[in-house]
Amino acid sequence: MGTLGFWRLAQADPDWIAAVDPDGTEHRAGDLLARANRLVHALRGLGLRPGDGISGLVPNGADGLVLYLAALQAGWYYTPINWHLTGPEIGYIVADSEAKAFFLDRRHAEEGLRGVAESGISADRVFAFGRVDGVRPVSELTEGWPDTLPEDRTAGATMHYTSGTTGRPKGVRRPLNGLDPDDAAELMTFLLAMFGITPGKENAHLITSPNYHTAVTQFGGTALHMGHTLVYMDKWDAEELLRLCAKYRVTNSHMVPTHFKRLLALPDDVKRRYDLSSLKWMIHAAAPCPVPVKWAMFEWWGDCIYEYYAATEGGGTLATPEGWKKHPGTVGTAWPISELLIVDEELQPVPTGTPGTIYMKMAGATFEYKGDRAKTEENRLKDHFTVGDIGYLDAEGFLFLCDRKADMIISGGVNIYPAEIENELMVHPKIADVAVFGIPDEEWGEQIKAVVEPAPGVEPSPELAAEILDSLKGRLAKMKWPRSVDFIGEMPREPNGKLLKRKLRDPYWEGHDRAI
Repeated sequence: MGTLGFWRLAQADPDWIAAVDPDGTEHRAGDLLARANRLVHALRGLGLRPGDGISGLVPNGADGLVLYLAALQAGWYYTPINWHLTGPEIGYIVADSEAKAFFLDRRHAEEGLRGVAESGISADRVFAFGRVDGVRPVSELTEGWPDTLPEDRTAGATMHYTSGTTGRPKGVRRPLNGLDPDDAAELMTFLLAMFGITPGKENAHLITSPNYHTAVTQFGGTALHMGHTLVYMDKWDAEELLRLCAKYRVTNSHMVPTHFKRLLALPDDVKRRYDLSSLKWMIHAAAPCPVPVKWAMFEWWGDCIYEYYAATEGGGTLATPEGWKKHPGTVGTAWPISELLIVDEELQPVPTGTPGTIYMKMAGATFEYKGDRAKTEENRLKDHFTVGDIGYLDAEGFLFLCDRKADMIISGGVNIYPAEIENELMVHPKIADVAVFGIPDEEWGEQIKAVVEPAPGVEPSPELAAEILDSLKGRLAKMKWPRSVDFIGEMPREPNGKLLKRKLRDPYWEGHDRAI
């Protein structure tokens, strides 16, 4: 080993532009290395030891990257916190992750300070990027400490919190491997190598979603360790993405299908304005992508679109452009180091083509939900685990997703998968976004409800609802049609594209016992 890993690359070429902030500020690798080194020395001065944790409430950009680069060479766990959370939710994660230091950005100071109060962390362990009244600036913490490489370096890890769709979020904690940080970073590069991504400073990786998501940190961090320049977006915007790709000759990124839908909605003259010839590996995940949407992206961007299915807990599948085109709609085949198992309610394997709960395992990947042995065990089947998704394998081992178990609708005893209906509706030109779920029905147990965010400039009306339903003729069995359509100004999505379906569903179920 020995040619990859940010710390090695930065020492060899301190002038390499390793990161570009959303405001266009460029950061040399040598400067980021010096900042990360100083931070390690300063926090060790406060008594932090390998195995301890730090957490950060910081927007996308170099400041958060410095926290990551410090923790990953000092043997600490780094927990980036979702900046959409409220004070008590932030405080819960700071306390639960046992953070020995908490970093907050001025932009998120209000909820961040409520989180500090809630978590009980001592005030001398809280530091601010930018001016926050009563909080010590990070620059003051690191002042006077050397920028030399720390002694006794050992690989740390990120500890992300799952989005908590069931109860409180849980930290996914992996044992530390005790390796040299650069060697550990080089091992991580297998993830991007699976997609065919190559190292080299001619590459740039565009960060399109918030860095507190596991995949965003993994793909961005790994691209950096391969010598790619990280280009950060602050807020997702379709034309801004094209502008950044053209300006920085972006070769790879990590996206979600909602991004594709919004890109395709751009006027043709805008699409033609930007040179996208540098794109090589545009990877997407996190939600099913409607087949027509993906065909349209292939037509526009060419064969640079890769898809995968995975979970924070480890294991997954990969669909290459070639594999997907032969099996449209698939999320791919198992990674070389991963295995898939599809089982029925009795946890018995199901035949090819039959939907069941998807279990996965990854060679050498062990994890536990921090402080929740029971939850860890409950989602396991021997050494496989599940996140509760339903899907099936075709004869060639390609996985197709149906839906999350929690979202499945049981109407008149028939299992109905909302994702299938959403995919059909999503291609309607007057629909910007759509969610389908079950609502109470005396006779059938549940009936199908569609909530639609109309495309810009389209007015909601009973006529529009009728037109939308009518578009399903001949494409979807009548029993899968929504019984009614409601309209919404904006769909409640997390910035990573994950739909907060329970926010939509819960009001319809008030006063009812769940039928399922």
